Amino acid sequence: MILSIDTTSEFGSIALTEANIVVEEVALREPEGFGHVLFGHIERLLEKNGTTVHQMECFAAAAGPGAFTGVRVGLAAVKGLAEGTGKRVVAVSNLRALAHFGTAPLRATVIDARRGEVYAAVYNSRLELVMPEAVLKLDAWLPTLPARNCELISTVTAPRALAAAIGHIAWDDFTAGRASDPAGIDANYVRRSDAELFWKE
Repeated sequence: MILSIDTTSEFGSIALTEANIVVEEVALREPEGFGHVLFGHIERLLEKNGTTVHQMECFAAAAGPGAFTGVRVGLAAVKGLAEGTGKRVVAVSNLRALAHFGTAPLRATVIDARRGEVYAAVYNSRLELVMPEAVLKLDAWLPTLPARNCELISTVTAPRALAAAIGHIAWDDFTAGRASDPAGIDANYVRRSDAELFWKE
């Protein structure tokens, strides 16, 4: 089983998946952030399904892009759980998780990055990057998309809960030997934080 977590926006989620079967996914909403409530939600999910963190094959988290604090909360949680249980971790880009919901050979995924920009990428049906993740104006990105067999997927059209999709992707990565030591995963911010941007300016 895999415990997967998404805390990258106020609409988060947690899920238990077994191979490619969803055991349970819980959609969460915490406008004030997940730092103080996440482990309570995890404890209830595990208890309800009669399992423990020690029975997980690995742990997975949304790595961003998204809210900087939210990204760190989810990654810190799975790092701690993996360290404590001696298991491995898979960090999954939110853009890649969105591509999981597509059906076309090519899947263009978009997340609002604020400031009039979007986080965007293109994946194939195997959820491999075809066009790199970037942050830019939507009207500058759209003309670069492949003209054929390309499906546009956004946080408006896809389900808000990404944890089960992250669990599916994590299982594929885990079985392919691509899971990491907890210390080896990092956030996928795509764009630097406001603090960094303002400091540089």
